[in-house]
Amino acid sequence: MEQRMEQRITLITLGVSDLARSKAFYEALGWRGQEVQETVFFQAGGLGLVLWSHEKLARDCGLEPGRASGFGGIALAHNVRSDAEVDALLAMVEKAGGTVTKPAAVNAVGFYSSAFTDPDGHAWEVAHNPAFPLAEDGTVTLPDFGAAG
Repeated sequence: MEQRMEQRITLITLGVSDLARSKAFYEALGWRGQEVQETVFFQAGGLGLVLWSHEKLARDCGLEPGRASGFGGIALAHNVRSDAEVDALLAMVEKAGGTVTKPAAVNAVGFYSSAFTDPDGHAWEVAHNPAFPLAEDGTVTLPDFGAAG
């Protein structure tokens, strides 16, 4: 039998410049984490979001520490159940010290979305997309894209 990588993600680790500041930001949004050995772990649905020193993360990945300027090519997404939840979350983000980079509006694809960055510049999309329904536990179900005409 051919071995293959299972199609799943277990942890997403964000490299941060100030662990205490980043932990406080996510806690101000209502997240609860555990700090262990200068690393913060948040349970995020079926996966873990981890905050760790940018330099230590780079070295752990076999890379030279350094700051890339501008967008790093990755955006995390947080889908919610209504347009009002998008607006409420953006207000929380600003109060917690994040930066709204794209005001909430109906986007080109037709659903309500916005974007923000955390204190280290990690990009997040916040969206209400009825085509991506959320279970009660927050699990997203991707549509069958091939089924649409």
